[in-house]
Amino acid sequence: MGGAQRGRDRHRDRPGVLGSEGRLSDVVEYQHQAHEGTRLSYTLLRLGTRQALEISLTPAPRAASMYFVLAAVGLFTLFVGALVRLRRPRDQATLHFFWVCVAFFGVFTFTVNGPFDRLDWIFYWADAIAFALLPPLLLHFTLAFPERERVGRTWGVLIPLMYVPGCLMAAARIVAVTHASSNGPLFSRTIDRLDRIEQLYLFVCATAAVAVLFRAFREITSVTARRQLRWIAWGTALGAGPFAFGYALPWALGADPPMALQLTAIPLGLVPLTFASAIVRYRLRDVEVIVKRGLAYAAFLAASVALYVAMLKLTGFVFANDSDGHTWIIALLATIVVVLLAQPVKEAVQNALDRVFYRDRYDYRRALVAFARDLNSDLDVVRLSQRLVTRIVETLVVDRMALMLGSSGNGDDRAGDFASIGHYGFPGRVPPLSRQSSMMARLDAGYTVALVDDPTAAARFEAEEIEFWRDSGIDYFVPCVFEGRAIAVLALGRKETDEPFNSEDLALLTAVAAQVATAIENGRLYRELHLKAEELGRMREFNENILESLDDGLVVFDVSERIVRWNRALEEFYGVVRRDAVGRTLGDIFDAPFIEALRAARQEHPYGATLYRVPLSARKDDDSRILVNATVVPLQNPSGSDMAVSGTILLIEDITDRVRLEEQLQISEKMASIGLLAAGVAHEVNTPLTGISSFTQMLLDGADPRDPKTALLEKIEKQTFRAAKIVNGLLNLSRPAPATNERIDVDLNAVITDVFSLLEHQFEVGKIKARRELAPTAVTVVGIEHQLQQVFLNLFLNARDAMPRGGWLTVTTRIDGDRAVVEISDTGSGIPPEQLARIYDPFFTTKAIGRGTGLGLSITYGIVREHDGAIRCDSAIGQGTRFTLTLPLAPAQDQRTSGVRL
Repeated sequence: MGGAQRGRDRHRDRPGVLGSEGRLSDVVEYQHQAHEGTRLSYTLLRLGTRQALEISLTPAPRAASMYFVLAAVGLFTLFVGALVRLRRPRDQATLHFFWVCVAFFGVFTFTVNGPFDRLDWIFYWADAIAFALLPPLLLHFTLAFPERERVGRTWGVLIPLMYVPGCLMAAARIVAVTHASSNGPLFSRTIDRLDRIEQLYLFVCATAAVAVLFRAFREITSVTARRQLRWIAWGTALGAGPFAFGYALPWALGADPPMALQLTAIPLGLVPLTFASAIVRYRLRDVEVIVKRGLAYAAFLAASVALYVAMLKLTGFVFANDSDGHTWIIALLATIVVVLLAQPVKEAVQNALDRVFYRDRYDYRRALVAFARDLNSDLDVVRLSQRLVTRIVETLVVDRMALMLGSSGNGDDRAGDFASIGHYGFPGRVPPLSRQSSMMARLDAGYTVALVDDPTAAARFEAEEIEFWRDSGIDYFVPCVFEGRAIAVLALGRKETDEPFNSEDLALLTAVAAQVATAIENGRLYRELHLKAEELGRMREFNENILESLDDGLVVFDVSERIVRWNRALEEFYGVVRRDAVGRTLGDIFDAPFIEALRAARQEHPYGATLYRVPLSARKDDDSRILVNATVVPLQNPSGSDMAVSGTILLIEDITDRVRLEEQLQISEKMASIGLLAAGVAHEVNTPLTGISSFTQMLLDGADPRDPKTALLEKIEKQTFRAAKIVNGLLNLSRPAPATNERIDVDLNAVITDVFSLLEHQFEVGKIKARRELAPTAVTVVGIEHQLQQVFLNLFLNARDAMPRGGWLTVTTRIDGDRAVVEISDTGSGIPPEQLARIYDPFFTTKAIGRGTGLGLSITYGIVREHDGAIRCDSAIGQGTRFTLTLPLAPAQDQRTSGVRL
C-alpha cells in the first residue's frame, strides 16, 4: 500500500518537465551526475505556465514485484467477499462485508504507475475513493456485526457521520487536483497532507474498530456472538495492527518508514478472512487455536529465515577470503542446517506458544496426556474413573463431568445403558444415557456430540433430549469406542469461563477417550478373567474336596508313570505323605509285584481294569500288609482330536478291615452253627458218659487194687473224664455270654503274670524265653477273670507248641485310647497264609494227631468276642506269629487315661 501511495506522488506531475537546456537528455544526464540526497531544481511546464520545482534525489525502489503481492491480497479479499455474499445472499451482514472487501480490493489493487492516461486516472480515483471509504466501512461493520440492540439505538444516528471525514477527504482531493495543480509546491504539500490524513484516519478507525469489538465482547452474552467477536478482534488486531503501528501511524505523523515495513500490509488480508469466518461461523470455537497455529508458523518461519541469514553471515565472515564461486556451497550448508534444526525449533516455538495461551493449564494438559498413556496400568475401573474425572476437571476447568460406563445384566458392558461410575459437579444423581438415545449412532461411530454451538445437533437429535441434557448441565459427549462400539462416554459440561471447547480440547478428550476405552476394556477383561479364575478356583477346590473326601486312595500318574496326584486317604492307610509321593515314579512308592500286576492289567485291558484282593505292604511304622482292590482307568486329554491318553488314574480301596470283618463274620456264623451242633452233641453224649462214669466209680469203690480188672476200670474212668472234658469244651462254644453283673474289673497285667507262673516250668523245659513288656500301670478291663485266663493260656500253649526247639515269646500290653491292646508274639514256624482264615474253626488244628483238639482258638475267639473285643493274627512262614487282642477299658480306667491325656 505504501508503494501505491508513492507511485501517486512521483507520477502525478509528469506532463512536462524541462531541464536547464530544455532537452530531456540533459535532464537525465544531470540526474545521473547527481548523488543521493542532492536537491535538484526543475522548471515545470503545465498548461502554458512555468513553475520552479525542487526535489531530493533518492534511490528508485526495486520492489516492483511488491505490487503483485498487494494486488494478489486485494484479489483474494474481493474473492472472499464475493464468495461469502453468494453463499448467504439473504444475510444483510454479508452485503456490508462485501463492500468492505471491495474497498480493500481498491486500496490494494488500484495503483498509478504510468503516463496518466485515462486508465491511470481511473485507477487513481478508484484508489482514492476506496481509501476514503475503507476506514468508515470497517468501523461501521464492527458496530453492526454481530447485531446488538444497544448499538442500534445509540449509534443509529451517528453511524452516517462516520462517513463524513472520508467524503471530505475525497472532496479535498478533487479540489486539489482540479484547482491547486497549477501551483506545484502547494499541490505537492496538499496531496502529501491528504495522504497522511487518510493514513491517520485509517489508523484511528481501525483502532476504534478494535476497541468497539473488545467492548462488545464484554457486553454480549451469546456464546456464538462472543466467538464471532473473538474471530473479528483477533483478525483485526493481527491483520491491521502490524500495518497500523509499523507503517501507517509513523508515515501519517511525518516519518518516512523504510521500504521493508511496507510488507506489513500483507497481514491486512487476515481482516476480511477472519470477518468471513465469523459471518459463516466457521470453526468459531477454534479462534485461539487457529491464531496460535498462525503465530507458531509465523514465528517458525521467522526463526528459520533468521537462522538462515545468520548462517550465511557467519560463514561469509569466517570464509571472507573465499571466492564468490563457492557461495552456493555456503548457501547449501546453511539450508541443511536450517532443515535439521527445523523440527526442534518448531517444537520449541509450539511449546512456548502453548505456555502463553494455556498458562497454568499447560502443565495440566501435558500431565493429562501422560496420565492417559498410563491408564492401562490401572485395572480397577472405579478407581480409574475417579482419577480420570479429577484430571480432566483440573485440566479443562469444567463445571461438571461424568464417566458413564455401559452395563447390562448379562455382563456385557457394551450392550446396556450408560451409568455414571465417577462424576464431579453434579448436585444429585447423574442421569443415565440410554442405549436407545438418538445420539448413540454418532457416539458408536466415534464422533463427539456437542449440544452447544452445533447447528447440526438440532437436526440430528431429538429436541426434547437435547433440552434434557442441557438442563442437566451436560453439553458434550465424547465416546470411548472399542471394536466399533461405544463402551463408555465422557459427559462434560462447559468450562468455568462459560467458553465452549475448541478443537484442541476435543482432540485431547478424544485421545484420552481412546486410552480410556482400552483401559476399560482391559479392566473388563481382567475382571472377567478374575471371575473365571475365581470360578476355576472354586471348581478346583470343589474337585479337590471331592477327591480328598474319598475313602479310597487316588493316584494319578503320567505316561512315564510319574506321580502327579496323591490324595489324603492314601496318605492315611498307605503311610506316604503327598509331598514325598508327587514327582516320584510308581516303582519308588509301591511294591514291585503290585506294579507288575498293574502293568499286566493295563496291557490286557487298556480301557480300564480292576484287581481284587491284591496284597500290598504299607509304608507305616509297623510295616503291615494290607489287602486292596486296585482299579486303573486311562486319563484322556479332551483337547486333542483323538482323545490321546495323557496318564492313568489309579483307585486303591483298602479292604483289609472289610476282609477281616468278613472273616470274623464267617467265623461267627461257623461258631454259631457249630455251637448249636456242639450243644446237641454234648447233651446227647453227656448223659451216657455220666452213667458210664458213675458205674465205673461204683465198681472202683469195691474193687481190689490187685485185681487186673481194676486197672481196666481206671482206664475207663480216665477216658470218661477225657470225654467229659471234650463235652465241656463243646458246651463252652455254645454257652451264652454271662450277664453283665457277673463281670468284674480285671487287670490284664495280673492275669498274664498268673498264667506265666503256671507255664514257667514248661517254658524252661521247652527252652522258651519269655519277654514281658507290660504297661507300667494297670490295664483294667471288664470281664470274667477265669475266661480271660483261658484265653491267654490257650495262646501261650499254642506259642509253645509252635516252637518245639525253643524261641522267644513276647507279651506286650498298652493302652491305646479307650482300648486295651495285648500283643503275643512268638518266633515259631508260622502259619501258612492259606490256613490263616481257618485257625478259628472248631476242631481245626495243625498239630499232630493226639496233640490237640482244635478247640483252643475257637474258644479263645468266642471269649474275646463275648468281651466286646477283637483278635487279629499276623503270621509269616519261618518268622513267627503275632496275635493282637483289643478289649475295651473299664470305665474308671478310661476316665483316668482321658484325664492324663488332657
